[in-house]
Amino acid sequence: MRTGYIYLYLPFIDCYLMHEEDFKNTDYTKSPLPKGEYDNCSFTNCNFAESDLSEVVFLECEFINCDLSNAKIYQTAFRDVSFKDCKMLGLQFDQCNDFLFEIKPSGCQLNLSNFYQRMLKKAVFDSCSLHDVDFAEADLSGASFVNCDLTGAIFERTKLTGADMRGAGNFIIDPEVNDIKKARFALEGLPGLLTRYNLKIN
Repeated sequence: MRTGYIYLYLPFIDCYLMHEEDFKNTDYTKSPLPKGEYDNCSFTNCNFAESDLSEVVFLECEFINCDLSNAKIYQTAFRDVSFKDCKMLGLQFDQCNDFLFEIKPSGCQLNLSNFYQRMLKKAVFDSCSLHDVDFAEADLSGASFVNCDLTGAIFERTKLTGADMRGAGNFIIDPEVNDIKKARFALEGLPGLLTRYNLKIN
């Protein structure tokens, strides 16, 4: 994170522009984050649970050990945003701004989140809990799942072309309704591809 910041308030567009600012130990459930654009900012040990982040723009930001569970993210822009060790339960990423959408979660809890029809080409999910996450009709071409738990995750008409699933566990993916051409799977992941055939693999 570069040092120094610029803080601007533009009353004619009612928008904050924050640049290279570090936010720490703040409870945004009590004092909402001002709507605006946050460029190269970091948020550490902050609480956004159930807060309204709609239409906020995050550009090349990072969230560390934050709670964003059930936050409202309608038309929120996440552009090259990193999340490390964050709690992110029930986030509706399908409602986010499409333009240049890119997130990089590591060590995060994303259970019950929704990525329906989301463009996630070459996305990397590292050491994440992804229980009951909805990936229906998402584009995960070239994506990687490293040490991730996909228990109950929904894959339906999902594009997984060239995806690396070798680090994923507990998934069920039907090859007949998902595009898995050139995707890579570990041997122990094969039962998750054959569930519909009611086969027993020892």
